[in-house]
Amino acid sequence: MIRLAIVDDQALVREGLALILGAEPGIEVVAEFPDGAALLRDFVPADLILLDLYLPGADGVATMLRLRAERPSVKVLMLTTVGSAADIQRALAAGADGFVLKDATGSELAAAVRGAHAGVRPLSASAADLLWPRAAPPRPSSPAADLSSLTPREREVLELLGQGLGNREIAGALSLAERTVKAHVSNVLAKLDVASRTQAALLARGLRGS
Repeated sequence: MIRLAIVDDQALVREGLALILGAEPGIEVVAEFPDGAALLRDFVPADLILLDLYLPGADGVATMLRLRAERPSVKVLMLTTVGSAADIQRALAAGADGFVLKDATGSELAAAVRGAHAGVRPLSASAADLLWPRAAPPRPSSPAADLSSLTPREREVLELLGQGLGNREIAGALSLAERTVKAHVSNVLAKLDVASRTQAALLARGLRGS
């Protein structure tokens, strides 16, 4: 069970996130805070913090750095409404375990929480587009042709990559050893001629939406 705390200065956003993520299997919302000062002062044992980048007083990055100094094992997934490449780079350079925009779907948010907890460092699709506007591959006229070189198992792995899952989570979902998943991921990257898991995930999302 992932114990999740949510930090956002808008009560409606906090309550909405808590409602959506608290309904997800394996995620328990243990606390909600309106700002970084409240988080640091009234910290409740949590595995991961969903932390708004823009907060009154100290912003999310400053709050994260103070939290990490006191509780280095806690994961931090950064969240904001309107981001920029500079925002995302600043948060990731400071040590954020992932970055999502508030236009993400509930399933994307849940996948990002699970990915950050597993050490994957997820980015929502819109955040990835801000960082790498040319990284998303063109939508193929025939998705099946691009996937023809993949085995059925590799296609399953690609689909789960597109959901933001890490190797351990994919292994659990497919009942495989983690080292087997690593081999499948390497094969997928090579066959699709992409350089990273992020590019493969973007390709999977493009194919799914086509």
